[in-house]
Amino acid sequence: MDKFRAMTTFVQIADAGSLTAAAHASGASLPAVVRTLAAYEADLGVRLFNRTTRRISLTEEGRRYLESCRQLLAAVNDAEADLKNDAAEPTGLLTVTAPVLFGQMHVAPIVTRFVQRHTHMHCRVVLLDRVVNLLEEGIDLGIRIGVLEDSSLVAQRVGEIRRVVVASPAFLREHGQPSHPNDLLKANCVRLMGQSPTWGPFREGGKTFRLAVNGNLEFNHIAPAVQACAAHAGFGQFLSYQVAPLLQAGALQIVLDHFEDAPRPIHVVYPHARLLPARTRAFIDFIRQELKGFEPRTSHP
Repeated sequence: MDKFRAMTTFVQIADAGSLTAAAHASGASLPAVVRTLAAYEADLGVRLFNRTTRRISLTEEGRRYLESCRQLLAAVNDAEADLKNDAAEPTGLLTVTAPVLFGQMHVAPIVTRFVQRHTHMHCRVVLLDRVVNLLEEGIDLGIRIGVLEDSSLVAQRVGEIRRVVVASPAFLREHGQPSHPNDLLKANCVRLMGQSPTWGPFREGGKTFRLAVNGNLEFNHIAPAVQACAAHAGFGQFLSYQVAPLLQAGALQIVLDHFEDAPRPIHVVYPHARLLPARTRAFIDFIRQELKGFEPRTSHP
């Protein structure tokens, strides 16, 4: 049997939510889709869907297999697109989304360099601190930080960031270096409103824990909280890219780095329901190179 066609049909059924809708999307007849699915399940030796007269749903085996199929089909599409688009100069409109501060500091400059290189491109940058549904909101690709939950997207890891505790050198000279996260319980901590009242996770002895810190300053935006820490107001906990310029300038210093949790990944994500146009492919390649191995210099000055 044609396993590539059968795998494609399986993913189409899962995406469409019904055999009829999958047949319509693929341009095949309903009986052909039914036969392909039945033959594929027989070949695999497992049932991929539970089917009744009214609805169809993935089995547990089908859910596990779906992500592997998405990745395989995306890899084939990517390889074909590489061949077809190598000589194509990207044109048209491209919409990119990213978290606000990371977008301001890193993504927007990358997009600017991209359109300067490809002068026939028109790019829109949408910076939002929420998870955007790319397909529903008409966005071509996004930059996401942290563990991904949406398995319907292709994700390419381009770097990582850390969650760090920082303070100014002057504050540390006056109040001392903390030797353990518990020392923060007795210290003034600059906090962010609307976020978890606890700091962490911290890691010790293979286990993680969080702490309910206190302080006399709270902000609803990250930038003024970072500046307050640089002005010797107390300790702060931020993502490493958010404080990278002040770390490099020596205005802030990382503490408790031996208790940091595992780094958070940075991914470029995009839908793979269709073949990517040359402009999207070109930007993915560009931003992957720009962010390759991304980890801001966050060592102690």
